Amino acid sequence: MTKIEQITNLIDDEKKGALITSDISRRYVTGFKSSAGVVLITKEKSYLLIDFRYFHKAKKYVTDCEVILLENFREQLTDLLVKHSVTTLSVESDNVTLSQLADYKEKFSFITFDDSDFLSKTLNKMRVIKSSDEIQKIVTAQRIAEKAYNRLLQDIRPGISEKHVAALLDFYMSEFGSEGVSFDTIAASGENSASPHAVPTDRLLCDGDFLTLDFGAVYCGYHSDTTRTLAIGHADDHMKRLYSAVSSANMDAHAAAKAEVSGKLVDSVARATLSAWGYGEFFGHSLGHGVGLEIHENPVASPSSNMTLKEGMILTIEPGAYIPGKYGVRIEDMVVITKDGCLNLTNLSKALTII
Repeated sequence: MTKIEQITNLIDDEKKGALITSDISRRYVTGFKSSAGVVLITKEKSYLLIDFRYFHKAKKYVTDCEVILLENFREQLTDLLVKHSVTTLSVESDNVTLSQLADYKEKFSFITFDDSDFLSKTLNKMRVIKSSDEIQKIVTAQRIAEKAYNRLLQDIRPGISEKHVAALLDFYMSEFGSEGVSFDTIAASGENSASPHAVPTDRLLCDGDFLTLDFGAVYCGYHSDTTRTLAIGHADDHMKRLYSAVSSANMDAHAAAKAEVSGKLVDSVARATLSAWGYGEFFGHSLGHGVGLEIHENPVASPSSNMTLKEGMILTIEPGAYIPGKYGVRIEDMVVITKDGCLNLTNLSKALTII
């Protein structure tokens, strides 16, 4: 069953329809990337209205709905709504602004717009469970990122800057097939690694530094997300102990992650492990998040998450400990939730690498 058919089956009245307008949702239901266009779903038939920039390519690749050249949005959508006797349209409450909704109501005064969370909730519920095809695309993105990371290891040395490291990693991901970066690559060394979302600076790598690399590639619109922390030159005993604590938290969270447990529980396991090592107070962010067409999606594993994990969900497991003014460590994997556990999609060593 296609994604559009799944939505169609949830429309409970012949006079109801759905209007999908956000770039991500439009790509999700059609498989086609564009910066404009709308998808109209009715009980009888569905349509992608898209402008001349994308029309011919969309006609070639989109098979789940009729592709129409968008020339006059008001007239064309009106004709389709009248043709299918639609009187109520659900819109994406998570994405449609108040001004856009007001504009729709003015242009289509004969339509009742359902701005409840029905459509957004439906799309989110669908997206949170990844199909085998989606998982494979995420794995492909991950393998591209890993290949770039392994190539980068040949270049890391004292005396090059964080900006240089980040730029090289971005370049290698592009060279190996990434459509872009999942997010702004993090390369944080020394005291900068104590900031979870550090921005690469001109700071030069020094002997005895930790270097945290947080990066991701994109394949067919699907993202990957990985963090590894390296030591430059050498690591003292405290650095090794901190790394071991975070590695233990990562592994314990892996062991806890499975279908029908809450994201809160998995987060609490990692947090308890870090506390047992004496670093609980230095873990100030959530354990993990979903990854897909966006870099941050559901599910969430955090102290406040009540979401129950289900088979087919993708979750990052990224515990960290950050000692202000000194350094920090984060180790992040992506896993897919299974009935009895989780499958690690990340194929990089978690042993402390010293370069």
